[in-house]
Amino acid sequence: MSRTIWVGAVAYDPKVVGIWEGMRRYFHDEAGLAVEVVLFQSYEAQVAALLASPSERLPRIDIGWNTNLAYVQADAWSDHRCRPIAMRDTDVGWMTKIVAVTGGSVAKLADLNGRTLALGSRDSGHAAILPVYFLEREGLFEGKDYQTLRFNTDLGKHGDTGTSEADVVRAVLDGRADAGAIGSPFWNTVRTERLVPQGALTEIWTSQPFNHCMFTARSDLDPALEQQFAKALFGMSYDNPAHRPVLEAEGLRQWIAPQLDAYAQLREASTQQGFLTRPLA
Repeated sequence: MSRTIWVGAVAYDPKVVGIWEGMRRYFHDEAGLAVEVVLFQSYEAQVAALLASPSERLPRIDIGWNTNLAYVQADAWSDHRCRPIAMRDTDVGWMTKIVAVTGGSVAKLADLNGRTLALGSRDSGHAAILPVYFLEREGLFEGKDYQTLRFNTDLGKHGDTGTSEADVVRAVLDGRADAGAIGSPFWNTVRTERLVPQGALTEIWTSQPFNHCMFTARSDLDPALEQQFAKALFGMSYDNPAHRPVLEAEGLRQWIAPQLDAYAQLREASTQQGFLTRPLA
């Protein structure tokens, strides 16, 4: 086997342990790669480990399984030297949905004027950062044209847990907010799993599509190791019964090459909202 590749992931849910046990087993047993996994409690800590220099008293990882925000942060703070490796097929084409009570006072975007919009965790690209950005492009400004009710739940997880989106939906249903912003995957879950009474909520607006997670390599990772890791990822098949449970648990059918254009809006929104200002050491 080659030298150990240290991969970081954030433990936003207990299932993450099982997912990465399965991934590690695949890398070792089938791909012949010595991959070890470090689980972090926040993306801030994970990005710091991805960017850490040998002289810093921090853990160092070679590759991070990053949210879209963590990816654009790592890219910006490494002066674009960190390298995108791969993403899920389901990371393409995410959208923000604004939902409201069916038949209520908010039926279209213009109706948000003078009303309250519920947002998820402030570090969630799909449920907070991008909604504010997209609404500004529609001529609606937070604090001026509408007020916000923010649910900063599970900060550090970048909205991965979905808890803040559930808080948003509850606030809309009980009247604390006139509308709420959630990601398209959560909206699909609300409808398919009937998390609210059928027909209780209506989608009143949909954003332009954007992309979500990205495997990101540290700038000085040996390109040969990076290529071996990517080749192993792309070798996983949904049709293989040994691979399918891990892929399903991670929410994909296929690993794909990076599609970078759809991160531009989040990069601009994150810059405007201060998320690309690097914390002081």
